[in-house]
Amino acid sequence: MRASRIEWTESTWNPVTGCTKISTGCRHCYAERMAARLQAMGQPNYANGFTLTCHPHTLDLPMQWKSPQIIFVNSMSDLFHDEVPLDFIQAVFSTMQRASWHRFQILTKRSARMAEIAPVLTWPDNVWMGVTVESAAYKYRIDHLRETPANVRFLSLEPLLSPLGTLNLDGIDWVIVGGESGPGARPMREEWVLDIKRQCSATHTPFFFKQWGGVNKKKNGRLLEGRTWDETPIAAVG
Repeated sequence: MRASRIEWTESTWNPVTGCTKISTGCRHCYAERMAARLQAMGQPNYANGFTLTCHPHTLDLPMQWKSPQIIFVNSMSDLFHDEVPLDFIQAVFSTMQRASWHRFQILTKRSARMAEIAPVLTWPDNVWMGVTVESAAYKYRIDHLRETPANVRFLSLEPLLSPLGTLNLDGIDWVIVGGESGPGARPMREEWVLDIKRQCSATHTPFFFKQWGGVNKKKNGRLLEGRTWDETPIAAVG
């Protein structure tokens, strides 16, 4: 378990590391930069750098963490990547079911595969499923998310690269918005964020503003309209 600096979670668990770019939001992938640093430091799980690698020896790690945690699954990869075998994904879900005292958050850009294999996965109530939507071109991922039987479904609109227009938030329990950070960060406009916040308010969907981003993420902060927005869904861990 690694403590996380990501504002909407507490810890990370990476049974898979490495990925490949699939859409515009991947251009400045933070996980790719971090994997290169960890490989240079000799971290054994990153011996392959950012080449997709499954780590069976990590599958039972959450069972060893006795204190309940909110755990982001595969912060350094995408569990629904085409190269991750179905039986390995099922093993990850089995661990999450057995570790019922934790809350697990999964985020994917590969929503088509997620929807395709959702019927052969066991979805315990403590699994929250989310999709990334960085621009209007990828709003179809929200429809795929609605096809899953996850107890909590959420959107990560980060890095937000364009206005999204009207969002269908039926069946969506949480919306996270954030700008891109790090080298080459692309700007996010306030009006895009406020439009999303307005739609969340109209549908009573919890709204979480993560960051403005930019090259200096800390300096730009996470205040919107003079305050922080840290709403989260009310759901039993089960």
